[in-house]
Amino acid sequence: MMDQTKQLNGYHVVFLVQNVMMGTTLLLLPNLLSSVGYSQWWLPLMFALIANLLLIPMVWLMSQYSAYNLFAIHETLLGKWLGKGINVLLILYLIVLIAATCEGYLELIQVVALQDRTITGPLFIFFLLLVYIVSGGIKSIARFCIISFFLVTWMIYFMKWGITEGDIRHALPLFNFSMQELFTATKNGFFSMAGFELILFYFPYIIHQKKVFKQASLGIWICGILYFITAFVSVMYYSEWQLENVLYPVLYLFNAVKFSFLERVDVIAITLWVFFILSTASAYLWVVKKGIDSIRASENKSHLYIISLIIYIFINIQFPEEFQNKLYERVHFVSYGFMIWPIFLCIIHVLKAKKEGVK
Repeated sequence: MMDQTKQLNGYHVVFLVQNVMMGTTLLLLPNLLSSVGYSQWWLPLMFALIANLLLIPMVWLMSQYSAYNLFAIHETLLGKWLGKGINVLLILYLIVLIAATCEGYLELIQVVALQDRTITGPLFIFFLLLVYIVSGGIKSIARFCIISFFLVTWMIYFMKWGITEGDIRHALPLFNFSMQELFTATKNGFFSMAGFELILFYFPYIIHQKKVFKQASLGIWICGILYFITAFVSVMYYSEWQLENVLYPVLYLFNAVKFSFLERVDVIAITLWVFFILSTASAYLWVVKKGIDSIRASENKSHLYIISLIIYIFINIQFPEEFQNKLYERVHFVSYGFMIWPIFLCIIHVLKAKKEGVK
């Protein structure tokens, strides 16, 4: 009889990985990579390769503790108090990350479609949907990711207008940038790959754990190829000045779409994008709930409601703009540390196994 805690099949894993990575970052990506100018179009493929390499220690670590999530592994490898301390820091980081994701999207909605209106009402509805999705558990989130993928990614068809009006010669020459510019583009843009590391938390729920590397890799490369297409079309369509100065270049790419019966395709795009934002935020919120469950040693749905209320209040607090921008920027950089953290845990596991004489 199959273990009832194992709920995620291969399709769930693929779409969980790729959907959680999308979020708002795709809309910003060409701007984030603008320090390398037109050479940016191949960087998403490099990012996907790096993410795939970082996946190796994650999957290896989880295979050593197949019934545990990262919260439990921290307590096992680092001891109860240090492990719980790191788990608390991790939860705080994830809460700020969810707030940054939600607030970034709702501010975009305000700029594009709800000018001169507050985001309080849309934010409340957004959180009701978020709590509803997460309350169904990780399988509910995975199913929502699959639905979101097919509801949103058909918009890739609209890229054909950007290709028609763009200039393929922008793609050459290659490597026309300095190492400092490449470092800046990587530092700003690699955050677009954040999200695949959540496999450290839902690994225990996967049915075929031996196939998880292949399934997660497929999710990473689907996302990487979508990023690549977007960056390539943006390079063709925009000038280098526009790539550097237009904050949401992908959104404005939709302005190139011409239909006699439809004027604002960008409004449709930004409205549908809420499915990707909900996918990302729901997966992170589920992880935070699991973290609170772990610290309190009890599973309780009230944790979900309390966390959601805290994030909702946090978003509505009017922090000084400079403080808020720095906070969200730092959180993005913490994500890089989180991605390489499993390498450190792998080393501790090996050292601990040697000390205990376990082969």
